[in-house]
Amino acid sequence: MEALIPVINKLQDVFNTVGADIIHLPQIAVVGTQSSGKSSVLESLVGRDLLPRGTGIVTRRPLILQLVNVDPGDARKNDDSGKHQNLSNLSDEWGKFLHTKNQIFTDFEEIRQEIENETARISGNNKGISDDPIHLKIFSPHVVNLTLVDLPGITKVPVGDQPNDIEVQIKDLILKHISNPNCIILAVTAANTDMATSEALKVAREVDPDGRRTLAVVTKLDLMDAGTDAMDVLMGRVIPVKLGLIGVVNRSQLDINNKKSVADAIRDEHAFLQKKYPSLANRNGTKYLARTLNRLLMHHIRDCLPELKTRINVLAAQYQSLLSSYGEPVEDQSATLLQLITKFATEYCNTIEGTAKYIETAELCGGARICYIFHETFGRTLESVDPLGGLSTIDILTAIRNATGPRPSLFVPEISFELLVKKQVKRLEEPSLRCVELVHEEMQRIIQHCSNYSTQELQRFPKLHEAIVEVVTCLLRKRLPITNEMVHNLVAIELAYINTKHPDFADACGVMNNNIEVCTRNKILSHTYIFLITVLFSEKHPPFPLKPVPVARKLSSREQRDCEVIERLIKSYFLIVRKNIQDSVPKAVMHFLVNHVKDSLQSELVGQLYKSGLLNDLLTESEDMAQRRKEAADMLQALQKASQVIAEIRETHMW
Repeated sequence: MEALIPVINKLQDVFNTVGADIIHLPQIAVVGTQSSGKSSVLESLVGRDLLPRGTGIVTRRPLILQLVNVDPGDARKNDDSGKHQNLSNLSDEWGKFLHTKNQIFTDFEEIRQEIENETARISGNNKGISDDPIHLKIFSPHVVNLTLVDLPGITKVPVGDQPNDIEVQIKDLILKHISNPNCIILAVTAANTDMATSEALKVAREVDPDGRRTLAVVTKLDLMDAGTDAMDVLMGRVIPVKLGLIGVVNRSQLDINNKKSVADAIRDEHAFLQKKYPSLANRNGTKYLARTLNRLLMHHIRDCLPELKTRINVLAAQYQSLLSSYGEPVEDQSATLLQLITKFATEYCNTIEGTAKYIETAELCGGARICYIFHETFGRTLESVDPLGGLSTIDILTAIRNATGPRPSLFVPEISFELLVKKQVKRLEEPSLRCVELVHEEMQRIIQHCSNYSTQELQRFPKLHEAIVEVVTCLLRKRLPITNEMVHNLVAIELAYINTKHPDFADACGVMNNNIEVCTRNKILSHTYIFLITVLFSEKHPPFPLKPVPVARKLSSREQRDCEVIERLIKSYFLIVRKNIQDSVPKAVMHFLVNHVKDSLQSELVGQLYKSGLLNDLLTESEDMAQRRKEAADMLQALQKASQVIAEIRETHMW
């Protein structure tokens, strides 16, 4: 099972190459305050001084530290990536950074300096932090196989030029890493502080309330007040954690200044534990901590491996599908261009017909919206037009008087009806032209719909997309005045000839005449009598005003009857014309705009765009799409390689 940790290291390397964090790999995250001795614990596990030291925040970027055990004295070392390095003239211990590629560091002072330089390169020279990790591998015969993540130390109060929200930034960074369900939390707390107020354990409990993946480390056992000890703490009586609690002794700052080696510090630590805690000495100390971490990580990897394998296979299938959606690199430009044009034209027509693959579900679109415009929007608008709207009784009476000229008439003149009904029919032209405009707008929207949903390949070629949009837009623009002219003519045709012999109108007139005839016989004598009296006594009365009927004067019975006759005739004929317009305008729009564009779209696109001189320009792929395809291809390759790495694990390795 020892081979499981190198497997995870290989997976870590695989996913580091693509800069992805989509797989939660098993690892150990080290959490503690700035003064808890976190760095000393890590250096003890490595056995060398390699971490930057100083005041304030020293660790300002996560450090992913992979410890790889190698055989001593082997002239050809294998760095677990499959590439042998000839290190016959070098020491048995060396390090490698991901960002320096294959450069090998044998001087650990240079490793420390490189960590500082790389931290400053990303996080700056102030005390700001960054979530971009540094990846370091240490190869040594004196380490156990481990993967550790050193995180910035928890702080409370900004110091110097630290940001005001430094506490929140660091806590968010820590939580991001330890929230990983496959992460073991190494909570470091100094023994000379109150364990009940440990910030490391407090943060760990936020994501691991039961302590099932938390291992507590108590540092600075030698710095406790005289007369006190950590027996209760080390026995787990104060803070219970499921994975246990291990005490260690750190090098003091004086030891570090005096260049006391880690090996000597571990030897002194063992002597201190044997003297101070003899019954617990074999279950504490740096060496026991290293073995425990190695064992915990191996068992944790074993438990996580089945789910990890499933996750990798699922992601591989998803990225394969994503890569396929981006399309293959263009080999035959002519065939590709013709294919894209045909696909767009087909999808455009299918959207109108309602058979598009990516049809909208949230709202009406394409042919469905055009149908709604015809029968709901346009239909309701026409029905809302009052046949007598804008026509007052005075207007009707004035038209009757003007049509009679100087001679009074006994009957309503037909010319007055014709003049008035034309005025009303003319009002149908505006909503009809608005119907054309709405359909035109929807056909313009279909272009965007097809670009966004149906033909994703067009997103690869922005210039081709722009050219297609321009061609279709121009085609729609050319058809708009032709369609408007036809709709205008439909109304003009109705105005050109008022067909009073229309069957529906004749029937309405017949019913109306029968109703009026009886009234006419009974009132004709009285009207004649009134007329004669008016003529006989006209000389004794003042002349009529220039406006035929004053507004304030009450209409006579005949005037009222004449106005009612005209109103009924206008309404009857208007309804006939409105019905004709409601039927003919959608047909005209379909023929002159919708169907014409649908039938000629592909030929128009081919004629305008399928030219040898335009191929290179139109099929120039966008930088964004090329980058996304590369990222998807790299991620797919990483996932496939990760799947192969896991597949190589044998059952003997697992148990």
